[in-house]
Amino acid sequence: MRICLIASSRFPIREPFAGGLEAHTFSLARELHRRGHEVAVFAAPGSQLGIPVIELAIPPYRSSEAARADVGAPPAVWMQEHHAYLTLLMSLARHGAEAFDLVLNNSLHHLPVAMAATLPVPVVTILHTPPVAWLESAIEVAGAAGTFVAVSAAMSQAWAHAVDTVTIRNGVDPERWTPGPGGDDAVWSGRIAPEKAPHEAIDASRRSGRAIALAGPVMDQAYFDAEIRPRLTDHTRYVGHLDQEHLCRLVGSSGVALVTPTWDEPFGLVAAEAMFCGTPVAAYGRGGLVEVVTPQTGRLATTHDVDALARAVDEAAVLDRDAVRRHALDVHGVARMVDEYEAHFAAALTARAA
Repeated sequence: MRICLIASSRFPIREPFAGGLEAHTFSLARELHRRGHEVAVFAAPGSQLGIPVIELAIPPYRSSEAARADVGAPPAVWMQEHHAYLTLLMSLARHGAEAFDLVLNNSLHHLPVAMAATLPVPVVTILHTPPVAWLESAIEVAGAAGTFVAVSAAMSQAWAHAVDTVTIRNGVDPERWTPGPGGDDAVWSGRIAPEKAPHEAIDASRRSGRAIALAGPVMDQAYFDAEIRPRLTDHTRYVGHLDQEHLCRLVGSSGVALVTPTWDEPFGLVAAEAMFCGTPVAAYGRGGLVEVVTPQTGRLATTHDVDALARAVDEAAVLDRDAVRRHALDVHGVARMVDEYEAHFAAALTARAA
């Protein structure tokens, strides 16, 4: 198939990844390419996927002085993003059928959804977030245009009031996330931001008597300075924003991985990645994590409570690492994920032809 993959324009698709959405786009695009599909990627400048895909050129936008003077003018970054997607979608509306068989919308922007009916090829949108107003509005405007994939049953249920979805859970490349020897310490990885609550992972690991290493980009400096920096000690380290290879080594050499969302996590990719390293997971049971973390691979704190999470850490740390890895291979591989996407694409093309 000839696939136009629309990614986020906010963060480049390159290592070290800004978050799970970028890592998912990377794995999905590479596996589709490996299977012989022609994949053209619209992504933020500086994206590096390691495969000969096309980064669609989007002209820069700078509003006029008169527009900037409007008291209701949105931020410049918002307008730049809007202009980029609008330019791409107008081009696809005119000439999309000449270059592509299908558009795969892997962004969080509303325009690919709202303009799906104007495109001459099917549009498949992947929902990576709980309902937000701008996407709900776009779905209401677009009606039945396009099809929708939710990355977990939890997200499918969350969106049920607005749109019908097919659930295709995210996948991880077992060749990139390899088993490690384990260890005594805990690990936490992800975006350093309040909704990810790494400070609660620190507190829980302390109560379980374990050192912990935190890895990931600092997305909220004020939060880091208020909640993380004061907790750093010889036994609580922030090791920076690591690329995949170094992060895999860190996770694989840890005894347990903590995942601490304060929101309904759409999937929980860091949990699946840890499991491929053989590292069991202790997490808050929110959103898609309830589907990802099983009794064989970790423990869930059913209440948002640090003491409950500390108990989950102790229980998860003694699980068999080989069994954790085997479960990940059976359930969360990238090959399974792309098999399901290919089947969905074929159904979308058949429905469009009919």
